[in-house]
This record gives sequence, structure tokens and C-alpha cells, in this order.
Amino acid sequence: MTPRPTSTLWLRNRHLVLLDALALTACVFVAYTARFEGTSWLATEQERVFRLFVLAAIPARVVLYYLLGLYNRVWAAASVPELERVLVAAVGAAVLSFTIGVWGLPGVGLVATRMPIGVALLDALLAGLVIAVPRLASRFIQRRLERWRIRVTGQTPLPGALIIGAGAAGQMAAKELAAQPRAGMRPLGFLDDDRSKQGLVIGDLPVVGRVADMGQAAMATGAKYAVIAIPSASGSVIRDVVQMARASGLETRIVPSLHDQIARATGAMPVRSLRIEDLLQREPVQTDTAGVRSRVSGKSVMITGAGGSIGSELCRQLAVMHPAELVLVGRGENSIFEIQQELLAAFPFIRLVPVILDIRDRDGMARVMDRHRPVAVFHAAAHKHVPLMEANVLEALRNNVLGTKSVVDAAAAAGVPHVVLISTDKAVRPTSVMGATKRIAEQVVQLAAAATGRAYVSVRFGNVLGSRGSVVPTFLRQIRAGGPVLVTHPEMRRFFMTIPEAVQLVLQAFVLGTGGEVFCLDMGEAVPIVNLARDLIALTVTDPEAQVEIRFTGARPGEKLYEEMFFGSEDASPTSHPKVLKARNAEVSDETPLVLRRLVETLQQEAAEPVLRGYIESLVEDFQVEMAPGAEVGVKAVA
Repeated sequence: MTPRPTSTLWLRNRHLVLLDALALTACVFVAYTARFEGTSWLATEQERVFRLFVLAAIPARVVLYYLLGLYNRVWAAASVPELERVLVAAVGAAVLSFTIGVWGLPGVGLVATRMPIGVALLDALLAGLVIAVPRLASRFIQRRLERWRIRVTGQTPLPGALIIGAGAAGQMAAKELAAQPRAGMRPLGFLDDDRSKQGLVIGDLPVVGRVADMGQAAMATGAKYAVIAIPSASGSVIRDVVQMARASGLETRIVPSLHDQIARATGAMPVRSLRIEDLLQREPVQTDTAGVRSRVSGKSVMITGAGGSIGSELCRQLAVMHPAELVLVGRGENSIFEIQQELLAAFPFIRLVPVILDIRDRDGMARVMDRHRPVAVFHAAAHKHVPLMEANVLEALRNNVLGTKSVVDAAAAAGVPHVVLISTDKAVRPTSVMGATKRIAEQVVQLAAAATGRAYVSVRFGNVLGSRGSVVPTFLRQIRAGGPVLVTHPEMRRFFMTIPEAVQLVLQAFVLGTGGEVFCLDMGEAVPIVNLARDLIALTVTDPEAQVEIRFTGARPGEKLYEEMFFGSEDASPTSHPKVLKARNAEVSDETPLVLRRLVETLQQEAAEPVLRGYIESLVEDFQVEMAPGAEVGVKAVA
């Protein structure tokens, strides 16, 4: 049943109640007059049937319309759902009329004869018209008045847009653009490669051609924008559309993904500017949300590094699974405050526990873990910047190794059944201290899994687009400053994944893990960093005459040209999820526990860097320093 309308909407629609009552009465009169070809029926028993029918059926119809929500709608913004509601009301009213006039009144003995079936049929048709026409007419009048106002005031119409894709997403985008002038554009037509749609008119907009006809369509319609509305489009398809739009003199916009729309529900716009992740996106990830929900719903969950890029997205996606409590652990009070406030607004039913704590504080971590007894701990707190950790070996080991051991030991002591370490592709054949410390952190998790028999696992993935300190924000700052964009080496390649995509696969690995596995996420193809820089320049620089230099500076300490997800191509085994693989060759040696214990003891002191590197080499046999070849300078790229 539709909720009772608010007083504002009731006042706005109250005239419809009176209008409906009068119009429905007139419908019955007209139906009788048409059936008997005049008013001779007024001198017969049918006049009594008419009066009793009006007294019984008209109030019943109005109540039915009320219950179906016909009096709490803004009909000036009516669309398909409102039309559906009118049709349901018309059918329901027809059934009601037949029940009262043909069977009800004579059945209870109030009249000697029933209402003629022809009158009942005609009345039902007329009643459907009189409830539909005034309501849908308000929508028609609203649109015509808007066009008239623009014409009379001489207001310049909004620039036009071609919608790329005439499917459900495109139709919704067209509707939203037409309804929201603040979006700054108006839809002119669709471009779609589906032959069956060519020449059709969809939602009052024509399909003006295929995507390849963009240039001609832009000239014919005077469009200024191309709006991509193809949710399933790959990054390469979007890149092709962007190139065609640029060649056609069109600015490109895109319909936000469902995740974007949910995350920005307040004041959300129907379209947004393109981002680099749009050009790199892959097919949507299918996550076993039921499996995640069954493990965390109604329970306590802890996230370390909860204020970071990955940690905060973990909080958002876990909150959707309705845990009873989220324990937000982090060292930075501002970042924890921000994610807490965001979650309070979006998920007020979840208990949030902000904990300002350094993960290396073993006693503090043990107290928090013992107090909340989480069903799962997602360990996302870590130092991640390769050059910084090369210069701060002791800090890298203390945070990434001692910190992980503190979290894992506390979880084991508290009986936590699930621990998921967020690792990195840099842990594979590491050439950096940061990568090596993450590989040692994986070993810490594996040893704890073996000792407890619990589902303690690690998840590796590559670079995350938009995360703090990542390459994309750095490049954007350089582009906005006019360049140069600094790329370390022309052959440098990296795997990339969006933050939501990475977290979805982390949650999937959480479901799959049974104990000690090192999961590797399918990151697709490695992306040349120089291509990423060119794409960002093309998306950011709108002046076709502008030139932004790309300058190669040489690889930094600890960097390698190509990242790897496994220790060898033969060392990956599939899991039940096509995007999650398991590293076979990520075992720990018999000597690992002893060496790790000695390293932990050494880290309590101010050990010299050579000593620390010696421990790293003992624990990570394939740790090696690998410097990339020299650099070239002065290469330019034009958006």
C-alpha cells in the first residue's frame, strides 16, 4: 500500500479529488445516455440504479485511487511509473464498477434490476480517460510552458548532447538531462550501433545514426556534447568513442556507474566528466555478496588503515552487508573522523567504533581485539611508497612487518576466524624494500594460519587508481601546472585497478580463503605508464593548441619496469572465481619462523641498515636490487 501522502502533496493534489468525483459522476451519466440514446432512462428503474451506483461507486473509486497513490504524485513530472499507476487504477476501478453496478446493488436487494453491461463497460472506459487526461496533461503543459518561456524571454537554449547508446542507461540519461537544467545540456538524439533501432524515436528523441556517424550527427544537430551511456563498455571502447568525439568537436561526458550514483546519491548529476578509470575499466566484477553477507551480517568487523583509500572503501562495501559493528582502526585522526562521519550519514543503523591506534602497539591492539572479538579483520594499514621506504628501511620493517605481526597475533589470541592482509604485486620477486616487507607480512599471515588452522589469507593486487599518493593524482597536478609530466621510463608498465573493483575482489578472496592462501587478483593487461600520462593529458587539456611535455626522468631506487602477480606463470591455480587466482609457489621455508623471530628482536633496537637488509634477503630469497635502464628527456605529447 502506498504511504499516506504528506500534507504538502495532499494540498497540491486536493483539487484532483473533487475533479475526479465530478468527472466520474459525469461518466456514469454519459454512459447511460449513450446506451439508451437519450435521457429516457431517467423515467425508469435505471434512474434509481444510477443514483445508488453514484453514491456507492464514486467514493469507492476515490478511495481506491488514494490507496494506489494517485493523490501523492507530482504529475508535472509524470513518467512511465505514473502511467502504469493510472492503468492499474483504471482496471481496478472497472472491476469495482462491475462488482457494484452489475452484481452488488441487485444482489443485496437495493434495486430490482441491474446496471446494463453496456453502461458498465462504457463507464469504465470513460473513467479511465478522465483520471488519465488531467494528470498526464499537466506533464504536457509543463513541457510546453518551459519551451514557451525560453522562446519569449529569449533565453539561450542549453547546448545539445548526443547520447551514445539507446539502451536503458541512455534512455534514463536522456530523461534526467531533460529534467535537470543544472546539468548544463539538453538531449538531442541517440547514436546506437543496433540496426533494429535505426530511424526509431525513443522517448521523444530520434536515433540519428550509428556511433561511427558521430561527426555527421554533430553537424546536423549542432550538438556540443557526447554522453557515453553504455554501462558494459570496456575501456578500449570508451577510448575509441572519446577519440571520435574529439575529432567531431564534441566534449565527452559519461553516465556514472551504479556505484558512483549510490556513493553520491545526494545532489547526484545524470552525467559527469570522464576519468582515467573510464578508459581502463574492464568488465564488471561479479562478487559473491551473499557469501560475504552470511559471514559478517550482524557481527563485528575490524578494518585497520580504515581511513586510507582501500580501508575506507572496505568500510563502505562492508557496511552494505549490515554488520552489527565496524571497528575503524587508524593512526591518523582526521582520516578516521572523515570515514566515520561518512558512514554515520549513510549507515546510521551500524555501530561505528573509531580507534586511534598505531598497529605496532601490541598491547593496545590486543585490548581492542579482545574487547570487540571481530569475526574478520581486514588489515589495510601499511607503508606503500617505494622510494620513501628505500630511504627508511627500519620504519618499513617496523610498520609492515611488526605491525602485521601485532595485528595477526592479537587476532589469533582473540580467536578471530578470518584475517585478510592487503598485499601487493610488488611482493613478487621484490626489488624494493617495500615489496619485500609485504612479502614478509604474507609469511607472517601464513605462519599464523598454519598455527591456528584458521582462514588467515593474503590478497595481492597492483596499483589502485585514485588512491592517495598514486600516479594519477600526481600526473594531474603536473598537467594543471602546465607540465612537464614526469615519467620514470618509457617502458615502465603497471597493473591498474579501481578502488571499488579491488575491494570487491578482496571481499571475494575473503569468502574463498580457508587458511594460508596468497590470492592474486586478475589485473588484466599491464598498462604503459606513458600511455596513462597521454590519456590524462587528453582528458584534462581542452585547448587543442596546448602542448604538455612528457619528460622521462629515470627509474627510482627499488623500481622495476614490469610488475608480476606470481612467482612464475606456472604458479597460479584457478579458484571458483574467474578473477581470483591462487599463488602455488608462495610457501614459507622451515627456517622462516626462526629468522622472523630474530628479525622481530632486531627491530626492537636501532639496527643498522645492512643488518636489516641481510634479514630481508634471508626471508625473501629472490629479493634483489634491480635498477632500470637510463632515461631519456624531452619527449612531448599533445592532447
